[in-house]
Amino acid sequence: MAGGTRRSRTRVLVVNPTARFDLSPYLYMQFMEPLGTTDGSVEAGWDFVHDRWREDLVRVTRELAPPLIRWGGCFTSYYRWREGVGPRTRRKPILNLCWGGVETNQVGTHEFADFCRQVGAEPLIGINFESDGRRGWARHPKAGLRSAGPKEAAQWVDYCNNPSNAARKKNGARKPLSVRLWQVGNETSYDPNGYDCETAARRTLAFARAMRKADPDIHLIGWGDSGWAGRMMEVAGEDLQCLAFHHHFDSGLPDSPLKGAEYRKDPELTWRHLMNACKSTEAAIQRMRQETAGHDIALAMTESHFGLPGRNRCEVLSSWAAGVANARVLNVHARNGDVLKIATLADFCGTRWMNNAIMIPTPKGRAQAYMMPVARVMALFRKHAGRKAIEVTAVPHGLDVTASRRGRRLFLHVINTNRTRSVRAKIEVEGMRIVSGRVFQIVDDPTREIDGTAPDLFAPTERALPAGRNWTFPAASVSAVELRIEEAGR
Repeated sequence: MAGGTRRSRTRVLVVNPTARFDLSPYLYMQFMEPLGTTDGSVEAGWDFVHDRWREDLVRVTRELAPPLIRWGGCFTSYYRWREGVGPRTRRKPILNLCWGGVETNQVGTHEFADFCRQVGAEPLIGINFESDGRRGWARHPKAGLRSAGPKEAAQWVDYCNNPSNAARKKNGARKPLSVRLWQVGNETSYDPNGYDCETAARRTLAFARAMRKADPDIHLIGWGDSGWAGRMMEVAGEDLQCLAFHHHFDSGLPDSPLKGAEYRKDPELTWRHLMNACKSTEAAIQRMRQETAGHDIALAMTESHFGLPGRNRCEVLSSWAAGVANARVLNVHARNGDVLKIATLADFCGTRWMNNAIMIPTPKGRAQAYMMPVARVMALFRKHAGRKAIEVTAVPHGLDVTASRRGRRLFLHVINTNRTRSVRAKIEVEGMRIVSGRVFQIVDDPTREIDGTAPDLFAPTERALPAGRNWTFPAASVSAVELRIEEAGR
């Protein structure tokens, strides 16, 4: 540990095992978007020689274990889904109007659904919402008409989910692709030249009704950011299960060193800024809570991650300090899990964006795909989590803790927010006896950075919890503690 380690006196970490609310597994979603010349995400993950996903990407994604993967983003505002299905030799390449370059369309609906199947994730698809009212993307001099309306969206739903859809069967998928979750609108409120709130709400209703005719059982996510939530619910709320918003955050403090190589100059200052970043996410969720108050609607943060200057090479996000910071944000998600049902912290995969969960080295074969620090903490918490949130009633100073339950197993997500000081804690469960416990832990020097030469850096270790239930959480560590409990009198 940089700067050495000092042990604190033992304090008590106490949880109340009473279930408070359901926790959605979708709090660990990943977000896939073809990002063109900005970051070879989808195209870099595809093996064009063998017409399949890169095996190393599939392998590491299985280890990441995302429960949900979203196909969407700005790309959907000019994406025509039929161009990405059918024989590969007939698929027409398209201009990536937002991110630059050309997309081959070798990865389309079938390939996305197949990737989800291979890694055990559910698919979520964002549809072309009439280009979100953006005229420059709706029709382009070189690309032609790129906008698509309710009819095209409904036909996509039918193609994916109707057991009798002839076109899908002709294209090789006899069984439905079973896409249950669909998003209508992507960052629609962010462009002053796009749809206004009233137009977006009315068009959302039109899309929702058309799509539900194709499949009444789908779950629809409407766009509700920037103060749009109330009106969106008044107009289209009966047809929506979630309202989406996005959140790209930094440290929230002035004079941030989280850029270029500045962060390397003062590790303590960098740590302080990174540890403060979770407050921005908390504020964003609280704002959405207020805007949806009185409406029976869940929240879906379908895009969220650090947004720092120089995102293509913002190397602070490859450091373990950033892993700890992202773990704190995951705890914010869990604390708001009564309303937040879908959330992410990364852009899933790519060749150079530091806010990706998985990096895909190129050329293929020189190095294997590997998990960034954000992916390491997402995988750790995802694999060791319960279905019901429970309350943490006492926390030693310096620890950030959330807890959950699944039957007689309890799960603690523990972050030591001290850069150089460990915290020793005695773990107790109110009214229960701890029968046994395991600790899955990632601990490293906060300044250490991952690259393709050491893909297993920041892999967790596993140890048994001692009989005395005392555990020392090392400085800058992220831990998942599993406890098996029984009634105290037994």
